[in-house]
Amino acid sequence: MIPSAPGSRIAGKLGLTDRIFGGVRSRRLLGAVERGLEQVDSTLADELRMADDLADATSRYLYDAGGKRVRPMLALLTAQLGDGATTAVVEAAAALELTHLGSLYHDDVMDAADKRRGVPSAHSVWGNNIAILTGDLLFSRASQIMARHGEKAIQLQADTFERLVLGQLHETVGPKEGDDRVEFYLDVLSDKTGSLIAAAAQAGVLFSNGPAEYEKAMVVFGEKAGVAFQLLDDVIDLSADADETGKVPGTDLRAGVPTMPYLLLTRREDAASVALREEIDAGVDSIADGADPAILDEPLTRLREHEATRATLDLAHEWSAAAIDALAPLPDGPVREALTRFARAVADRSS
Repeated sequence: MIPSAPGSRIAGKLGLTDRIFGGVRSRRLLGAVERGLEQVDSTLADELRMADDLADATSRYLYDAGGKRVRPMLALLTAQLGDGATTAVVEAAAALELTHLGSLYHDDVMDAADKRRGVPSAHSVWGNNIAILTGDLLFSRASQIMARHGEKAIQLQADTFERLVLGQLHETVGPKEGDDRVEFYLDVLSDKTGSLIAAAAQAGVLFSNGPAEYEKAMVVFGEKAGVAFQLLDDVIDLSADADETGKVPGTDLRAGVPTMPYLLLTRREDAASVALREEIDAGVDSIADGADPAILDEPLTRLREHEATRATLDLAHEWSAAAIDALAPLPDGPVREALTRFARAVADRSS
């Protein structure tokens, strides 16, 4: 096991450190990325200070609850293709993490989630209106940070935010008649999750003055890895261990939000699969009418053990492999090795 930087608590949050920087060459990057993450964390702490007491408390709530800082770590890693952790890289990484953080406040309201990062969700503490406004405030602060770094930074933030919103909109409205539900869902994941991870990978190159020809490769890599990351989240969402995941098992499905294991279940025509799908559908409808969400405990346990969930794992590995293929333009070296390990790690983790 590779030791974390002395005194660093960020590597512990990340959880993936040992696997990403486990190669003989890429482990030399660990110190540089750790130092950069400490700068990002310090920047986040400063940017989350609000003059208004209520806004200060709500804005810091999920930040203080933890988080892996995956997006900042990725930006700092790809920055090693250029001048490293410049001020612009650190601030862009912080802005993208604030954007991610703001989206969590909104997602939990829309999904009626009870927990996030092991604590009660913000809307369950302060109510929906305050949670939504807190997310808006974080989006505004992220835009302010990006505005310090010129038109390209503003454009990156705007484009990423637009995709996040469109992904959420499409997820909310659902597929049109005739749409393939699995392909539709993968498009939603590309927008909701892939776009932000792609932006982080691109930002590291862009704001470190790295070679412009690497930017496109980083966008493709980040989007593919982001989809793999979310597909694994769909599997983790079914975990029986809420203490490990920080969420109530099956949070998304209980709220009527289809995830990939469920969607792949709907493609099965055997009697057991059809019966399980019908049972889940009936449970979701009952919960919407006020029934105890626990009525889905047993069906979701069966879904976790179903072949459709194993197929979701296989699909995550396919997207991970596509992300690795996108690294072809990069030179052989420690950054490429670490990015390869990153793509593999996000498709094979427990939480």
